[in-house]
Order: sequence, then structure tokens, then C-alpha cells
Amino acid sequence: MTDMTTPPPGILISAPSSGTGKTTVMLGLLRALAEDGLKVQPFKSGPDYIDPAFHHAAARRQAFNLDTWAMPSELAGGIAEQAMGADIVVAEGSMGLFDGVATRGENGFGSSAETALMMGWPVVLVIDVGGQAQSAAATALGFKTYNPTLPFAGVILNRCASPRHERLARLGMDQAGINVLGVLPRRGDLALPERHLGLIQAVEHPDLEEAITGYAKFLRDHVDLAAIKSAARAGDAKTGTLPKPPAQRIALARDAAFSFTYPHLLTGWRNAGAEILPFSPLADEAPAGDADLVWLPGGYPELHAGRLAANKTYLSGLRKHAETKPVHGECGGYMALGSKLIDKDGIAHEMAGLLGLVTSYEKRKFHLGYRQATLRAPMLGFDSGARLRGHEFHYTTILDEPDAPLANVGDADGNPVPETGSIKGHVTGTFFHLIAEAGQ
Repeated sequence: MTDMTTPPPGILISAPSSGTGKTTVMLGLLRALAEDGLKVQPFKSGPDYIDPAFHHAAARRQAFNLDTWAMPSELAGGIAEQAMGADIVVAEGSMGLFDGVATRGENGFGSSAETALMMGWPVVLVIDVGGQAQSAAATALGFKTYNPTLPFAGVILNRCASPRHERLARLGMDQAGINVLGVLPRRGDLALPERHLGLIQAVEHPDLEEAITGYAKFLRDHVDLAAIKSAARAGDAKTGTLPKPPAQRIALARDAAFSFTYPHLLTGWRNAGAEILPFSPLADEAPAGDADLVWLPGGYPELHAGRLAANKTYLSGLRKHAETKPVHGECGGYMALGSKLIDKDGIAHEMAGLLGLVTSYEKRKFHLGYRQATLRAPMLGFDSGARLRGHEFHYTTILDEPDAPLANVGDADGNPVPETGSIKGHVTGTFFHLIAEAGQ
């Protein structure tokens, strides 16, 4: 019988930097362990919508984010509790293992190493050995000893060119006392398709199940799964609470244009008895007429702007709701609530017009980073003056933002940013994705 009182053992898959292949390793490992009959709980360290959807598909169990900069201890504990009943946890880090921000947030600086330490999970470091051999051991040794309190399980060597290359790389690891958990040969067909915000969404992958099955076989052939399972460790049990719902009946836009929602928010809302009522703007569906709140999350409206502009049932239903009840848009949802969205070809599309916001994807500028906000008006059940933490990740340029600002917004260091969000009547919108309310 599964133990529901003791946290399951876990590991965290990380790397020296982005682009080393850790997502491929993560997906293959999740599926391989699930194929072995284990209940595998995926987590993602850091703010990310796209990877957890792939994790869910691979493990067939909802993935959750953990973030030391944005999440108070109470929320982190509530999210950690979602692993209860699993046999093993596999978490994926973001960027490099020790990468974070310069100013401390709720529980740290947002690094994957902090997540591993907080949860007690040993680190498996994925190292791209392309272009080097014994020298890779110096990298591994540096990561192992940089923080001696961090549990270190070993390395998986990726993109190995030949048996000779593997022998040399292993020799260096042996001399450095680094445990090699697997060696993956170089293969050009393992990359997941990408677009401007990183990977395409899991729901858009043309052959996702086939790809994940292939990753699992690749991992089985080249990684010591038994050693990885043996390396997993559990930290102290953590408890907490998930966020409370902002309304009882929440109409949630859900399709390829609006898909970026954090699982801990929706799980918390459902656990508290709220009803989530999905609707598809792309399919020209109106939000439920008896919903208390309409929420348009982030996504890719810039890829579907013409279709959204033409969908009259969706637009009329959204506008009718906004006459008397709250509507909130987040990042892509905020853009869709504005008056115009200019696509990459310079074509202006009429959006819902509930806010005066005009945005352009033709004039691309990368906006990335943590955000801290103090609300100047109520939003999503939070009172004016509430302090929120989230992140911003988009390429859109604001051409006009004429409505009253919704919040005072700053980056991780507290420097003001111009994307303040807007409020007009019952309608609110922000460019930052909400993660949590700040701790007291």
C-alpha cells in the first residue's frame, strides 16, 4: 500500500547551463519509470508553463512548479504535499543548477540548487560532453563541490560521439570521483520542436506519445535506471496550503491560444470547491453565462489574432460578462482584452476592446524575469495593496496602454518596469503571470 504520510524519495535533473538536453532526459526518465509500474511525481523548478505539460504527458501525473524566489513557505509546502502517494519524484531544474537572481525573494534566489536543498533531492547533472572529454570532469567536480551541503547523485553524459569518447570522459569522471549514471550517444533526432517562447506546447506536438516512448527507450538503453532509483532521497515532510479561489464559478479560456495556467492555482481552486468552466475562444465559444469570473490566461494569441478577431460568439459573450462581472487577462489574455493586436506581419487585428491596450508582435522585444507587484486596485480576489509575485515572459511591445494602471510593478531587484497592467470597469489585465501572494 502506498504511504500517504511520508514524502517519496526524489531526484532533481539539472545541468551546468540551458541547452544540454536535460528535458529529453527528464521526459525519458519519467516515462521509463512509469512503464516500470512506479507512480512518478514530476516537478519543475522555476517559473515555466511549457515543460510541466510535457512532464504530465510523460508521467501521466500532474506536474507542479516549485520556486524559492516567488513562493512563501506555506505555498511551497502545499505544493510539495502533491507528491504524497507517489513512489518517486523526478524534478527538472531550469537554466544552470546555481542560476538565480541577485536579490533574495521569499525563500531564496530562485535557483534549482535551492529547490533541491529545500526538498532534500540529490542532483543528477546532465553534462554535454561534445567538444571535450576528460575536461568534463572538471565541470562536474566544480558543481559537486560548489555547495558541499547539496546532495549530488552523479552525472549523465550527453552527446557522446563514440565509444572512445565515452572511455575518455568516464576516465576523467573516475579520477574526479564522480558517479556516472549514464552516457547518451549523440543523436540529432531527439530535439523537441521550438518557437519563440521555447518549446512548442505539448498539445501541439504532432507525435508527442511516439516521441516520449522513444526517449524512454533511449534512456533505458543508456542510463542505469536502478542506480538512479537508488540515488533518490526524501527530505523532511512539508505541509502547507494552496491558493484559494477568487470566485465560485470561473470561466477559463483553454485552447492553443490560451493555455498557460499554473497547476497549483487550479488545483487549489478546485480543492476549495470552485468550479472551473473551460471555454475555447478559438472555437468561438462564449464563457459560461452564469460564471462569476472570466479569466483569459497567457498563451499565443499573436499566432491566432485573425481568428480571435472574427469569432463573434466569443467576443459578444466576453463583452456581455464584462458589463457586470469581473474579467481578467494575463499576458496573452491581457493582449486579447485590448483594442488591437498587431501580428508579426504588421497586420492590426481588433481584439475585445475591453481595455485600450495596443500591442505589437511586429516590434519584438524580449521581456523576461521575475516580477513583484503591489496592486492599486482589486484583482482576482486580491485586495488593493496586496503584494504579488510572478514572472513576465513575452516578446510583445506595448504601443499604447491608456487605462488606469493596475499595479506598481518591479523586477526581482525592485526596479520599476513599465508593464503596470490596466484596469477599466470590471476588467483587469497584467503582463506578469501570477505565481503567489507575497508572504507577510
